[in-house]
Amino acid sequence: MGKNLYQKVWDDHVVGQLESGQYQLFIALHLIHEVTSPQAFGMLKDKGLGVAYPQRTFATVDHIIPTTDQSRPLSDDMAEKMIQVLSDATEEAGIEFFAPKSGSQGIVHVVGPELGLTQPGMTICCGDSHTSTHGAFGCIALGIGTSQVRDVLASQTLAIDPLKVRRISVEGKLSAGVTAKDVTLHIIRMLGVNGGVGFAYEYAGSAIESMTMEERMTVCNMSIEGGARCGYINPDQTTFDFLQGKERSPQGAEFDSAVERWKSYASDADASYDDEIVIQAAEIKPTVTWGITPAQSISIEELTPDPEAVEGLDKDLINDALSYMKLAANAPIKGTKIDVAFIGSCTNGRLSDFEAVAKLIEGRHVASNVKAIAVPGSEKVDVAARALGLHEIFEAAGFEWRLPGCSMCLAMNPDKLVGDEICASSSNRNFVGRQGSPTGRTLLMSPMMVAAAAIEGQVADAREVFGLE
Repeated sequence: MGKNLYQKVWDDHVVGQLESGQYQLFIALHLIHEVTSPQAFGMLKDKGLGVAYPQRTFATVDHIIPTTDQSRPLSDDMAEKMIQVLSDATEEAGIEFFAPKSGSQGIVHVVGPELGLTQPGMTICCGDSHTSTHGAFGCIALGIGTSQVRDVLASQTLAIDPLKVRRISVEGKLSAGVTAKDVTLHIIRMLGVNGGVGFAYEYAGSAIESMTMEERMTVCNMSIEGGARCGYINPDQTTFDFLQGKERSPQGAEFDSAVERWKSYASDADASYDDEIVIQAAEIKPTVTWGITPAQSISIEELTPDPEAVEGLDKDLINDALSYMKLAANAPIKGTKIDVAFIGSCTNGRLSDFEAVAKLIEGRHVASNVKAIAVPGSEKVDVAARALGLHEIFEAAGFEWRLPGCSMCLAMNPDKLVGDEICASSSNRNFVGRQGSPTGRTLLMSPMMVAAAAIEGQVADAREVFGLE
């Protein structure tokens, strides 16, 4: 019997079993940022410990960084303190820090892949939920908490229980106007926010295989929203082509040798899985969340759920979500007025996201009632977008083109909703208060759907707005 990728990477990195019953896993790459890491460095100091393998850890700043004025000191005292603590701690430990204006700063899950730090067969950790993004390269990539960040800094290992593996195959060709974001929202809706608990998700099938690396990263990014500990895609020629020539990738003959090693991590044809699911790509439509979890979503063609059609807890959950979102039951999501449109985040803040939208919005303009912002995921994305003139297209259409950062994905920087504003967002979470206001409301959707909503001033079908066929 063959092995799947998860088993192969696990076997290559497991150190041994601990007395607790968990296993000690060696971590090949550790990515840190300013939110969960300063406290971890403090814990190390309290215990008189140093960083075991500083050359395997890389730092950036993303969550708290403003997207308008990033000059130091930052206007927010706490944000300034966090970035300074990270800067001081990394300098003392000998860890490379991608500071603002270094040319490499950005959202941690954008920076790792674009630099070539993220490579097939790795174990990767970061003190951030959406570390699963890196699984697009054929990795076991795990989001961890602050105490685990401490452990990885101190020992380069993580105590963890092994996971089951579910293979999710998406077969066929996606329809026009349907994106990787719609695929991942569809999967989460289908399996639920707790469907992946205890699992690693292996995404496969012809629809996945035909995706670009940036699209694959979008799918893997939201694995955690479906309860999975991580998600991955087997490395193939698309993976290798993406990594070739990257700043931190192997070069020359070393790259060729690395590719042969990377190929060996792909799941064997006769690998076994704990569960297998097949989804037909043609069934997936442009998808929009209506509630307060990523699983509470419907296609743009559907109506919001009717709580009277279900019983028990499901009824309460639907009622509570509709009440918070101020949406009617059994009503179209299409036509819902929006106040803010946000394109960015570690889910959809890469160059290809902005390129795709720019083609659609050129010659059009954002509705007068909408504040629209576009936030590149990194300094490199910003530079590349500007070189192509994308920022000019966005600005001509009425978007604000901002500096790199997490921005409106979460409320740890100045980009926040006000009152009960409703935001069409390309980010990954629509939790209560996620975007900064305790009554603010978030509708998750693809970047092109955000663009359609921004132009129409309301949730709209991008296929109709932009004539996609």
